[in-house]
Amino acid sequence: MSRTYQGSIISKSPITPAGPYQCGAASGVWTIDQMVGWQKAGLWPTAGNAFGTVAIFALGNAPSSSTTRNKYTFSGCVNSAATASSAVSYQGAATGNSSVGIFALGYSPCASTTRNKYTYSGDVNSSATASSAVSVTGSAAGNATVGIFAIGYTPPNSSTSRDKYTYAGCVVTTGAAASIASYGGTAAGNSTVGIFSLGYLCGPGATTTRNKYTYSGDTNATATSASTASYLGSAAGTATVGIFALGYTTGVSSTRDKYTYSGCINGSATSASAASQLQSAAGNSTVGIFALGNAPAKVATRDKYTYSGCVNGSATSASVASSGGAAASNGTTGVNV
Repeated sequence: MSRTYQGSIISKSPITPAGPYQCGAASGVWTIDQMVGWQKAGLWPTAGNAFGTVAIFALGNAPSSSTTRNKYTFSGCVNSAATASSAVSYQGAATGNSSVGIFALGYSPCASTTRNKYTYSGDVNSSATASSAVSVTGSAAGNATVGIFAIGYTPPNSSTSRDKYTYAGCVVTTGAAASIASYGGTAAGNSTVGIFSLGYLCGPGATTTRNKYTYSGDTNATATSASTASYLGSAAGTATVGIFALGYTTGVSSTRDKYTYSGCINGSATSASAASQLQSAAGNSTVGIFALGNAPAKVATRDKYTYSGCVNGSATSASVASSGGAAASNGTTGVNV
């Protein structure tokens, strides 16, 4: 008798495996052909394929622009060496999905279009498709399919431009522009939207303005403002909230905002352990790791922000004091899958 139902389960709704991570499930009994088909689709649970295990931090100025990257393993809070970037750089931006992190190098040593692709499996660094323009002090957020890169400062002017980086095929196209030219912003989001704090506007200065980028349809709209005008901060979050470290306000600041995606609500988050700027951050579904950057001099200090309870604590330090870095991780539930 032929197998009519996937997984040999009689149901009105077809069963879909919950992969590709080892914590997923494929209920029922499957044929080899079915398993292979789901493996090719990236949806079959695979032993050893852990989700949200590491964050990669490009250190930036350490003490000058550097190729150094650190790997932060969430389990055990372990810091170790990661494969270096292709060139010295600082004040870049990064985002990615569960397989790769895409790092825009920023100053390398001048403003650059160069991007690197960091493949978590094997810790491999390779070339990524370049950005549409030279840029520094940009920001980025994305989901499992695309990363949206705000170009930031493209000498001699700040920019409204954003690139859409599609991971399949490493294709760069134009994303919906920001509402106003800016640089030194930050971004976090979930699988549906990215929230971009615009940072510094040439002329008016630091701003509270945030934009909401909806991936479906590539639409830019207004998001609820930050609590204080700021730039050169960092952000990380979950499928529910983004935690925005404000960075420089009227001076270096320890202030953080909590942006709840449902309802677009901005509220207070637990402060950082020290006032700082030129930060970077990445996380998983449980914690965000915030590298403080300049506080006010370069530090190796990192904070661990536990989303449940909004608790700020110490994270294992970077290998060297640094600032102006960038970071990406291999998974946040609801963001990269």
